[in-house]
Amino acid sequence: METIIFDVDDTLYDQALSFHETFKQLIDDSYSYQAIDAVYRASRHYSEQLFDQSERGEITVLEWQAGRFKLALLDSGVEIDDETALQFHQLYKEHQAAITLFPEVEALLETLHQENKQLAILTNGEEAHQQMKIDRLALNRWIPEANIFISGTYGIAKPKEEIFKLVEDKLGADPNQTVYVGDSFEKDIVGAKRAGWHAVWMNHRNRQADPNSPYQADQEVHSAKALFDYLKNEHVN
Repeated sequence: METIIFDVDDTLYDQALSFHETFKQLIDDSYSYQAIDAVYRASRHYSEQLFDQSERGEITVLEWQAGRFKLALLDSGVEIDDETALQFHQLYKEHQAAITLFPEVEALLETLHQENKQLAILTNGEEAHQQMKIDRLALNRWIPEANIFISGTYGIAKPKEEIFKLVEDKLGADPNQTVYVGDSFEKDIVGAKRAGWHAVWMNHRNRQADPNSPYQADQEVHSAKALFDYLKNEHVN
């Protein structure tokens, strides 16, 4: 593969760590790791649903960002008001300012860069917020600014085929030589396959694919180490 394009959240770094810290600080620090992780997984589910609504203009961006936490907590029997949900969102953002790459991802990006592969980012979200995370992860060490694509900049989001084709055109990429790596089956794998790209599912949360989907990942990996091994051995050389 000549072009390797990555999602950001929960693909290049462990997004759950920021959530766990926020939950313990604002809600309850006596919960087990497993209990908080269940709330985190629910928040990711609601985040995708509410993000789609915000993209259609049915709710505001803030209602999406705060609402995902309110709904996820309610599923676990914790009821919070809108003000606390907003506090959760703001504190979550603060903790995200301390995110770091999976060590294996950092090594992978360096390896791919040294191999002169064309690297890019395609991520859903509000432009300033996603750019903050991209800057914190210092992805410009390997990926030029022109190769970073945030859905909020264009008003088109994954899994719509249009955003994948926009990226393809701007990079001058051959879809047969392009692979996309992401953690969401619905947003990342389905979107990339619709565009005719190869797709690697970074499924370190062990989620279930949609059994009725006509699209499937070309490869599914369950850790950053497995992602490193697969891309280095199968797609770099």
